[in-house]
Amino acid sequence: MNRVAKLALEDGTVFAGLSFGAQGEVAGEVCFNTSMTGYQEILTDPSYRGQIVAMTYPEIGNYGVNEEDFESWRPHLAGFVVRNLSGSVSNFRAQGDLDAFLKRYDILGIRAIDTRAMVRRIRIHGAMRGVLSTEDLDDASLVAKAKAAPGLVGRDLVREVLPSAAFAWDRPLSSWTRLEGVVREQLAPDTPHIVAMDFGMKYNIARHLFDIGCRVTVVPGTASADEVLALQPDGLFLSNGPGDPDPIRYAQQTIRRLHDRLPVFGICLGHQLLALALGAKTFKLKFGHRGANQPVLNHATGRVEITCQNHGFAVDPETLPPELEVTHINLNDGTVEGLRHRSLPVFSVQYHPEASAGPHDSHYLFQRFRDAIEAYRVGATRA
Repeated sequence: MNRVAKLALEDGTVFAGLSFGAQGEVAGEVCFNTSMTGYQEILTDPSYRGQIVAMTYPEIGNYGVNEEDFESWRPHLAGFVVRNLSGSVSNFRAQGDLDAFLKRYDILGIRAIDTRAMVRRIRIHGAMRGVLSTEDLDDASLVAKAKAAPGLVGRDLVREVLPSAAFAWDRPLSSWTRLEGVVREQLAPDTPHIVAMDFGMKYNIARHLFDIGCRVTVVPGTASADEVLALQPDGLFLSNGPGDPDPIRYAQQTIRRLHDRLPVFGICLGHQLLALALGAKTFKLKFGHRGANQPVLNHATGRVEITCQNHGFAVDPETLPPELEVTHINLNDGTVEGLRHRSLPVFSVQYHPEASAGPHDSHYLFQRFRDAIEAYRVGATRA
């Protein structure tokens, strides 16, 4: 637990600390998350593929880890940075500690560095490539490696987190996260069928889709329009996922062919891919939005929703086609947080309404999707 580790940024800054988790060396884009809790959900969120994530909250690991709160089958980030790793675990749901968890999945961690100074540097200068190492402790060597590391722009990271094949999802929300409603143990024969395109989908999204009373089939994000239609869906869901949406051209092509044939709901990367498919453009944010306290204004209601977010790219509002309108904006920087089609049952949000872990202000969006599917089915029957 006292082995020296170093984190070097491409601008020449080097932070020395102590290692925890696995040993070795990794490169990635260094970013930060401002959440006070939810580190296990962050670790297992596929959207962090290719990134070294720093937590701004100073005490991490105090409630341990457990199998129920996984957001995918394993951690996907490159490395994990904390100020202080808790020496004890004090939650009745804990099944292990964070150090052992990272060792189990071969994820490098560094603790006992000045995370406030590191985050301040990223906020001022923007997200940077970095190298985290327990092997090479030479500052000049690490900085050179950071400068040579690949960035996120132009990389297809989705292919690294895709499921290998389509499968049926049949797990409801945990009793710890369900706010209301009943557990759906059996679905009726006429239950609406959602096909969820998985670009790195968090489990809690699929749980919400199942909990609103829908049959859910998850397909790899590489699925073609014909493969999706062969499943006879009543609605199409576009999931979150890692990295730059622009090179994910195969998904854009599929969405372009399907958006006027089914109700569509997109979250995070799915929101960006929908916008790109319909003719808009995206851009890279200076240091991204990652945390559980982002204020978003809902134009339809005039209400502010506190949201959970994890993205480094955003939709450019100046490039939106006439058929798309902005429904939500981020009150911190004015970026686009929601879109809807003016004439079709198609909508998306940049933030995470499933919010695991995070606020519950936006859970209504899943029911809105279910309502859109029901209205579509009625219209299709009459036609």
